[in-house]
Amino acid sequence: MKKVVASNQKGGVGKSAIICQYAHYLNSLGLRVLVIDLDHQKNTTKALITGGAVTVANVSAFDMLTKEDQTISNPEAFTLVQATPELTAIEKNGTLHNRFATNYQKFLKTVDPLFDVCLIDTNPNPDIRQVASLIVSDYVLSPIQLNQEAIDGIGGLLKQIQAINQKLNPNLKLIGILPNIVEPTPFQKDNLKAIVQHFSKYLIKNSDGSYAFVKKTTAIAEAQAQGVPTNKLGKTSGFTAWAELKTVFESINKFMEI
Repeated sequence: MKKVVASNQKGGVGKSAIICQYAHYLNSLGLRVLVIDLDHQKNTTKALITGGAVTVANVSAFDMLTKEDQTISNPEAFTLVQATPELTAIEKNGTLHNRFATNYQKFLKTVDPLFDVCLIDTNPNPDIRQVASLIVSDYVLSPIQLNQEAIDGIGGLLKQIQAINQKLNPNLKLIGILPNIVEPTPFQKDNLKAIVQHFSKYLIKNSDGSYAFVKKTTAIAEAQAQGVPTNKLGKTSGFTAWAELKTVFESINKFMEI
């Protein structure tokens, strides 16, 4: 089972939308997909449950972290370990952080034979949920928005991943930085050029040599509200968005050799 965490220390970058749409895409390929939502805001949980495509696991994300010997007794080809409000209490129990990480790792080892890919959505704060996810994952994908604050934060993000890689998880690989919710404005075009100029080796390349990014479109927001992939909206904008997302997801799959 390949484990992928979407991570960014800033909120509002569209991580949940990327995770949900990517999960739908992988499921459409016939892969067994497990989604773990560790963000107490529950955006991924709400979207996937609304669409009715997933089976909600008997284990919540809070249970997975705080209880020993947890496993999924009702696995299906598309399964969700849902977020719950109790996750906000995780960081406060500092003396138990090592135990949480151990429980997390054991859980993933137990469910490893049941799924092909595990997608993990984390909260934006760099707390034990985010750090532990980086420790237990094989790959990290980092969606960002094209504003100055996000660009300035790329260095810190890369340092965090490098530190985890060197000290705690030598197998962690960065799939890449994924500009998300990109608008065709002069400001965003300039920021995209700046990222390509300074961080090109950390960007995701498509098969045609272009750099992957996700355009801002109401189709993705509508699809998230309905809990479906954009191509199930039944409108042209949804099919267009899906074709563009598919190109990005194919590049991610190629990196992970899926």
